[in-house]
Amino acid sequence: MLRNINPILSPQLLYVLRAMGHGDEIVISDANFPGEGIGPDCIRADGSTASEVLEAILSVMPLDSFVPDPALTMQVVGDPDAVPEAVADFQRIINETADKPTEIQTLERFAFYERAAGTFAIVQTGERRFYGNIILKKGVIG
Repeated sequence: MLRNINPILSPQLLYVLRAMGHGDEIVISDANFPGEGIGPDCIRADGSTASEVLEAILSVMPLDSFVPDPALTMQVVGDPDAVPEAVADFQRIINETADKPTEIQTLERFAFYERAAGTFAIVQTGERRFYGNIILKKGVIG
């Protein structure tokens, strides 16, 4: 254990967050996301929700303030303007935890999968709420 580090941040996840550079992206996904087969390393966090992992990651990682979309979620199929419960929770966490809060932007489902395939890593959680997926772009610490 380490002081002031959320215990949800496993050794593997801490390593990945530290190894990421400015502009690298990480996915926090729900339990239904194809995390193991989509491409990047998949870190399992089955005992945690996506919201818990998001809050833990934002406690140590800044969001990129040089782009308009440092936080992206998947649009609801057939209703791209809908805001699922998980996404509303993500926005609350970003507003309360991020060093520079931002409005979450959205991507069409297959565009989200394509973007996720090119990320640094995926953290697959036990999140059971639909659309509990978010891509974060790492910023810099001044």
